Amino acid sequence: MGELKKGSKKLLNAWAFYDWANSVYPLVISSAVFPIFYGALTIIKDEETGKVLDDTVIFLGYEFNNDSLISYVTAFSFLIVSILSPILSGISDYVGNKEGFMKFFCYLGAISCIGLYWFSLENLIFGMVCYVLGLVGFWGSLVFYNSYLPDIAYPEQQDKISAKGFSLGYVGSVILLVINLIMILYYDVFGFESSAQPTRIAFIMVGVWWILFAQYTFKHLPTGTNEGHKVTKYVLMYGYNELKKIWNALKSNKTLKRYLSAFFVYSMAVQTIMIAATYFAVEELDWGTQDSTKGLIISILLIQLIAVLGANFTAKLSKKIGNIKALICVICVWILICGFAYFVTTPTHFYITAASVGLVMGGIQALSRSTYSKLIPEGSVDTASYFSFYDVAEKIGIVIGMFLYGFIAQITGSMRYSILFLITFFIIGVIILYSIKNIRVEDVQEVNT
Repeated sequence: MGELKKGSKKLLNAWAFYDWANSVYPLVISSAVFPIFYGALTIIKDEETGKVLDDTVIFLGYEFNNDSLISYVTAFSFLIVSILSPILSGISDYVGNKEGFMKFFCYLGAISCIGLYWFSLENLIFGMVCYVLGLVGFWGSLVFYNSYLPDIAYPEQQDKISAKGFSLGYVGSVILLVINLIMILYYDVFGFESSAQPTRIAFIMVGVWWILFAQYTFKHLPTGTNEGHKVTKYVLMYGYNELKKIWNALKSNKTLKRYLSAFFVYSMAVQTIMIAATYFAVEELDWGTQDSTKGLIISILLIQLIAVLGANFTAKLSKKIGNIKALICVICVWILICGFAYFVTTPTHFYITAASVGLVMGGIQALSRSTYSKLIPEGSVDTASYFSFYDVAEKIGIVIGMFLYGFIAQITGSMRYSILFLITFFIIGVIILYSIKNIRVEDVQEVNT
């Protein structure tokens, strides 16, 4: 069977379905089950009052605040991704094997998630290695997944299919999270002695789900040619050379350069909040007699379900008023959310915040990706390198964001000040976006010339 044609419905759906496969990682591992599991392992609370008595962790012979440790490890993971991305995406363009690299990182991430089953304070180094490799696998595969967008969809299709990918991801990941939640809350019905065992099993289920459903995407994505060059020592620097070319190209494309600058700063805040939100809720909220595990997972489910509506609403908004104006509107909502989050103390407050985050989380991700795709010069063959530049900007932003988040939490003793500090990055992003002409689908050719 020959490869599917660019723009075909089956090809677009196959591409978008990878979000269904891999989105269980950011939901279950990054946002829901693992942060709660990590908090239960590393925080000692008073059984009667629920107040935190000790939240320090010994790692590599040093004592860390538990939130600062996971922030630093996460920042280190994204630093690895930001270094590897240009090398690997450049190789994929040079050798012509984009799909092969996407598969490698998919399997690396999924197997590492399975390895989290053995995460414990006694095996903290092994657990952190699995955490790092899982993150590297997820984000590494996204470099190649995102770079397929201009290859499989025409500009007028990209907003819609990008939003569909995120929507599929939210729905698929919610299904698995609900299954995990039922197993954890009703562990005795399934024959477990405590909720710890089904929590660990959830990590295995993530890896299996990710590998299994990714097969449909791999079956239909273009495999590229096998006529590329062999990997040599020179090729190892090929990706950086390609990024240098992209950087030089940006000098003559002010719109794209300004957009990347704006994306760098506002994405820094968005991704940091999404990664750290559950850790914030575990430690900063007064859950009283409520089951914090149940409350946190319900709030995360709320985020995911509302995010489906948010992603599609933002796509429609961008079609009506243009991508840049739509992004500015969404970022302004993020600023309000951060301001409100500083005063959050109760589960009810957190549910309100979670619902608000869901409304803008999917929208800003999908619209950011499709806007950048539209701004890539028409006819570019090195799309992986363009998206590598995009991803490197995002990852370096996360490195900075997570480090500052952990550092501020370490010196102030509270993550509230970290959240408040992130407003600065949103404001800078809005200011830069205001300097860019509003972009619509019909303007793409003009912008790219």
